[in-house]
Amino acid sequence: MTLRLHLPHRPAARSAPPRERRSLGARVFVVQRTGAVLVALFLLVFGVLGFAGGLDFFSTQGQRILGLSSNGLLSLLSVVVALVLAVAAARGPRVASTVMIVVGSLFLLSALVNLAVLRTGLNLLAFEFRNVVFSVVVGLLLLMLGAYGRIGGHLPEDSPYAHPHAFEEDPVEDHEYPSTPAEFAVERAMREAEVAVVQHVASFDQRRRVAAMARVTSRADRRRVWTSFDEDRTRRLG
Repeated sequence: MTLRLHLPHRPAARSAPPRERRSLGARVFVVQRTGAVLVALFLLVFGVLGFAGGLDFFSTQGQRILGLSSNGLLSLLSVVVALVLAVAAARGPRVASTVMIVVGSLFLLSALVNLAVLRTGLNLLAFEFRNVVFSVVVGLLLLMLGAYGRIGGHLPEDSPYAHPHAFEEDPVEDHEYPSTPAEFAVERAMREAEVAVVQHVASFDQRRRVAAMARVTSRADRRRVWTSFDEDRTRRLG
């Protein structure tokens, strides 16, 4: 059960109007999906042209395809990566973002590794220097697209990467806010009790009250449940 801390103040005003926040959130996936599809299309065409050219599978002396050196193995890897990006773009924003970040990192790693084995017998992908540059550019592009709208603060509410906080305020109506000194005092006591329960230092009375408040949903109802314990105690003592 997730406990929500009740603060006696109103939440801060949003910095952008709701319509603008919605458009920002919707734009995130559009940008990522478009980028993933475009990169996938290029890699797919590059790989298919390599297969059509009948390239030697493990040749370290590649042939030019779309201005880049390639062999059969690189053509196969290009098709596989293209399919992975296309499937990720179709699955959803979180999958697309994660796959783009992973694939982008692999492109950068590939650039470093193949640069080290350039012009050696270990150049199994038939890389040339222009392939290294291409891998760096595509890797950085995928990383930026995958991180777009995901890494950073102030994410729009409808962003697929907006994470809820462990303790968050309830979306309440104006009439549910405390308006009298007594209600503010109740709010403070409620908050102290919930914090005490989370920290496992609550008294028996605090645990009973928090458990009872968990059965209702609105903020005003929680205050009524809390004060009902005080009223019962007053009646018993009276």
